[in-house]
Amino acid sequence: MSGTYTVTMGDRGRLVVPAELRERAGLSIGTPLILVESETGLVIMTRDQARAHLRRQLEGADLVSDLLDERRRAAIAEDAA
Repeated sequence: MSGTYTVTMGDRGRLVVPAELRERAGLSIGTPLILVESETGLVIMTRDQARAHLRRQLEGADLVSDLLDERRRAAIAEDAA
């Protein structure tokens, strides 16, 4: 499941995904893709892949506690002003 493919930007910004890769990734006509710009380059993902990637990044994070702590600090700063 690894591979590097060379593609060329075509007319109107179109890219052709090689058939072997489309089959392995389960891509078909009309499959929505997400193009992510990162510091290291561009990443193309399906919605399911993007969702799984985001879940892995947020795994173990306690966003509710972080938000509450942030709000408490803001309230303390506001009261002190």
